[in-house]
Amino acid sequence: MLIISEDLARDLISAEDAIEAVAATFAAMARGQARNFPVVRESVGHADAVYGVKAGVDTSVPFLGLKAGGYWPHNLARGMTNHQSSTLLFDPETGRAAALVSANYLTGVRTGAASAIATRALARADASVLGIIGTGGQSAFQLRATAAVRKLTRVHGWDAVPENAARFGEVCAALGLDYVAEPNPERVAAAADILITVTPSQTAIIRNGWVRPGTHISAMGADTKGKQELDPHLVAASTVFADEVAQSVTIGECQHAHALGLITGADLRAIGAVLNGTAQGRTSDREITLFDGTGVALQDLVVANLAVRRALADGRGVVVEY
Repeated sequence: MLIISEDLARDLISAEDAIEAVAATFAAMARGQARNFPVVRESVGHADAVYGVKAGVDTSVPFLGLKAGGYWPHNLARGMTNHQSSTLLFDPETGRAAALVSANYLTGVRTGAASAIATRALARADASVLGIIGTGGQSAFQLRATAAVRKLTRVHGWDAVPENAARFGEVCAALGLDYVAEPNPERVAAAADILITVTPSQTAIIRNGWVRPGTHISAMGADTKGKQELDPHLVAASTVFADEVAQSVTIGECQHAHALGLITGADLRAIGAVLNGTAQGRTSDREITLFDGTGVALQDLVVANLAVRRALADGRGVVVEY
């Protein structure tokens, strides 16, 4: 078995690498060549932790595997990140476990990749002002991935913790981007051509009417029942795209508008189908487009598989008998 450490995973996979890899597996999903299996997500009953397992297969490559991990809220006091996860890949020909890949960095980079893919496909061609709601650890991944697909001129950010918003400004400065830490979410929404929400919120932060016509929104925070970042009426007023439609209406941002009867699954388009040219993307410069990024297993598996292939090609990683 090949083991890839956290540091090696960072060295092997860039934001640009992740964007192209995740785009390929989204397209394979839309062609019916890749699928995600049902998600397990449970409270552990110990250390206030939440644990989950996501699994899937992409027969176009092929690769097969699972990512397991979750949220341990007391880890920061131990000098560790609160989110911990690992990806296990299996030989699709034999079912034998083939690689174990540390997935903390890869989870961040694949999440940024998903929203960047949606931005590249759906945002207006002249979109250059980014707004980010939630400037914690994931925000840097979102910023770097968005900057890889659009020429940004300015960034507006807001976070419930002002210190997070200030630290995020340092990331923007390192990329040579002007940054405005806004006093409230409405100011961010009013300024943005591209709006990314990446928070653990369970109540709507962005209200209907705050977002300008022509804005593209990537809603990346809702991945569990109860989570919410957007007013359901804003969701209903947008043209909605999803990483996986069934998951979006059950655990994604769309769950609330769906529960209220404002939208149905038929109103959502798979982003992979847009990439394949079998579904329509943006149709006008005044349309509000919304990508509901719930996070699917195949995003994790495709970046882990790429890391494994590169490590094997370069003779890197640790091989152990198993």
